[in-house]
Amino acid sequence: MRYLVLSDLHSNLEALEAVLESAGGEYDRVLVLGDLVGYGADPNGVLDRLRSIRDAVIIRGNHDRVAAGLSGADGFNPAARRSADWTRAALRPDNLAWLAGLPRGPVAFGPGGLLAHGTPLDEDTYLLDPGEARHCFEAVDFAICLFGHTHFPAVYSSADGRVDGRFLRGDHADASLDAGMRHMLNPGSVGQPRDRNPKCSFALYDEAAGRFTVHRVDYAIEEARRKILEAGLPSSLGDRLRAGL
Repeated sequence: MRYLVLSDLHSNLEALEAVLESAGGEYDRVLVLGDLVGYGADPNGVLDRLRSIRDAVIIRGNHDRVAAGLSGADGFNPAARRSADWTRAALRPDNLAWLAGLPRGPVAFGPGGLLAHGTPLDEDTYLLDPGEARHCFEAVDFAICLFGHTHFPAVYSSADGRVDGRFLRGDHADASLDAGMRHMLNPGSVGQPRDRNPKCSFALYDEAAGRFTVHRVDYAIEEARRKILEAGLPSSLGDRLRAGL
């Protein structure tokens, strides 16, 4: 099975369309790791597009939870809180109900596979170092865990009590997955990259070949930024798209 892996779309329809066009027919199924909305100005467009994808497996993220009114915005900075409130008001009733009904990770996919937003232990936790990865490997049984939330493409691998990790940099980064190891894999962010590369990020995971490949593609950043400004959202949310921060 070949999977297209998406995370942290953040209401950026231009980025999502660029990713789907770039990925073409190189996959059998779509996996989405949460944070479909928040920050950007096109939540209905993004949800409509995702809802049209047949057999996609989609979990919620922390921004989805807050925008859907399932929890408060504790821990959100002012711009994130404002965008969550704006998103809740902007969503059509059918999309709001669909968003509220998304499952919380971890959710199983394929043999030994899990989908998570932050980590399989906590959808709000940022996994950015081997120490946090070790905690997950020790606490949860899985062969492969696909996760998001950090907006940084990365791979963490474990065998014989040792955990190694690295960020996947560049416009094409390939990780070969040793069958004798367990892995945690982050595809980066479709809609709001934060690794100083403004190109949107996605991954293709080839289960049979044991290969996880991160791709970066250009998209209409200025159009996405224009929508943010015209919606009256904080200008910083548009400006950061230009810098990939």
